[in-house]
Amino acid sequence: MSSKLIPSNPADVMVIRHVTPNIVTFSVPFARFGTAKIGGRGTLVKLSSGNLALFSPVALTEAAKAKVAELGGNLAYIIALDYEHHIFISEWATQYPGVKIIGPEGLPEKRAGQHDPKIGKEEFAVVFKKENKHDIKIDDEFDADFDYEYVDGHANKEIVFLYKPEKVLIEADLLFNMPATEQYSKVPEAEKKEGFLGKLFEGLQNPHGDNKWMKRFNWHVAAKDRASFNESVKVIGKWDFVKLIPCHGDVVEENAKEMFSQVFEWHLRA
Repeated sequence: MSSKLIPSNPADVMVIRHVTPNIVTFSVPFARFGTAKIGGRGTLVKLSSGNLALFSPVALTEAAKAKVAELGGNLAYIIALDYEHHIFISEWATQYPGVKIIGPEGLPEKRAGQHDPKIGKEEFAVVFKKENKHDIKIDDEFDADFDYEYVDGHANKEIVFLYKPEKVLIEADLLFNMPATEQYSKVPEAEKKEGFLGKLFEGLQNPHGDNKWMKRFNWHVAAKDRASFNESVKVIGKWDFVKLIPCHGDVVEENAKEMFSQVFEWHLRA
């Protein structure tokens, strides 16, 4: 049930900030399997048209509503960045009716089979599929500001976006940037303690320094279809970006392209 995955007091622990003039992040604590403190993050982007797009929504707090209003109030798109980041779609879609919902193949069916009061039966306007992923378009307004690549070879069916006006890459589980310092910054110190398994996972998903184990994890675990995964990574590797916003761990504020190239070195060379 989603209740096991959601902070009981999201308004108290959420960090809301501008990463750029047109991009706001909503960062919250989240522990995978109850042990690995990986954090969670939603990202709100103001398009050149003035409409808003929300990636990987987290809890809809009053402060989050106020930030949407501050940026113009017209939420036009909600994007599930992968097969896992979808729990809060319904409460945002209810608050902002008429929004276009976008996600990867399999997710509409997954949601339809859930018996969870937080997960509704909303229709998806665009569903990314492997067989025609390079022919999929969202609409002219959205596509003017974004490039996107469906990494169907990833275990979680990732969709990665580049916000071209400010050179920012937005993704969910393709690349973690542990530890999740910002996402746990409002949590009491006693709740930040990690056990052995949590510390081990944090080390495996830290892209800084010698990231050999992160490379191995991506190569052997994350890449379910390695050939397709490699091709997608090569597409993303050609994009021009400076910052990177992951769902898990801290935002990469500078030199993100260099970090990406190092973490995915094996895939880029494959």
